[in-house]
Amino acid sequence: MPTPEHHETAQTERQIADLQTADLLCLHDSPLVRAMYLGAGFLALFLAILGAVLPVLPTTPFVLLAAACFARGSEYFHYKLLENRIAGPIIREWALYRSIPQRVKRWVYFLMTLSFGSSIWIVPELWQKIMLVVIGSILAVFVWRIPVRDKDAG
Repeated sequence: MPTPEHHETAQTERQIADLQTADLLCLHDSPLVRAMYLGAGFLALFLAILGAVLPVLPTTPFVLLAAACFARGSEYFHYKLLENRIAGPIIREWALYRSIPQRVKRWVYFLMTLSFGSSIWIVPELWQKIMLVVIGSILAVFVWRIPVRDKDAG
């Protein structure tokens, strides 16, 4: 059972996170442009969901794109995405520090290996296997270059 002190600490951390992410919300003045951002956000979120199961299609960049679009198109969907237990911390980390948590990076490598490995095993042609190895290698280098912030820092 959580203690009252634990509840106060969690509430304080949530308020700090809300203040930090308040700067991310920047709704556009035009309702038409907001609607276009909202549509682009849903498209990016759909592509992120597809990217979770399809090889080659990345998930995290599309989630970050959806967050950016929602920040300019809809306060409601912006906060809904930030409140998501999986996507929210990743978006905050990227927006505030331009980094991703180490555990997320490990999951990315694991899912890439699983996805590309199964695809390489399934495709029949040698050129397709080579293409997948090259694309997977480029993606792995890209992910490797994304910084990981030490949780003790800032």
